[in-house]
Amino acid sequence: MLRWLLVTLLALLLINGLWPWLRRWGLGRLPGDFEFQLFGRTWFVPLASTVLLSLLAAALARWL
Repeated sequence: MLRWLLVTLLALLLINGLWPWLRRWGLGRLPGDFEFQLFGRTWFVPLASTVLLSLLAAALARWL
């Protein structure tokens, strides 16, 4: 359980770092993707995009 929590956290950090590039493809506008401002900074919590990218990665892993 702890391993999956760590993987999810790392995926969220990776997506947050690649956010400007992924936003051009339409990710981040899905229902379940949250954007809010806190302490003068904009934070993204792309839950639905994370699930979508995880499903695509799993399908790619099964295919290969």
